[in-house]
Amino acid sequence: MYKTIMVRGMSCGHCQKRVENALLEIDGVETAEVDLIEGRANVRMSREVGDSEFRFAVEDAGYEVTEIV
Repeated sequence: MYKTIMVRGMSCGHCQKRVENALLEIDGVETAEVDLIEGRANVRMSREVGDSEFRFAVEDAGYEVTEIV
């Protein structure tokens, strides 16, 4: 299972890593690849993870989720 999360507010490699680490802490997330330029995180999951879990993790890290597909 895969989801793409659009993230606003990242401006550097540190931001990219912070979002990636926040996503990887969610139970069920196997991989998280964050593209700083596109403002996008591609996530692979071992189980269904609710959008609210992604939104909370990213916003708790200090960034804004604009869309999840």
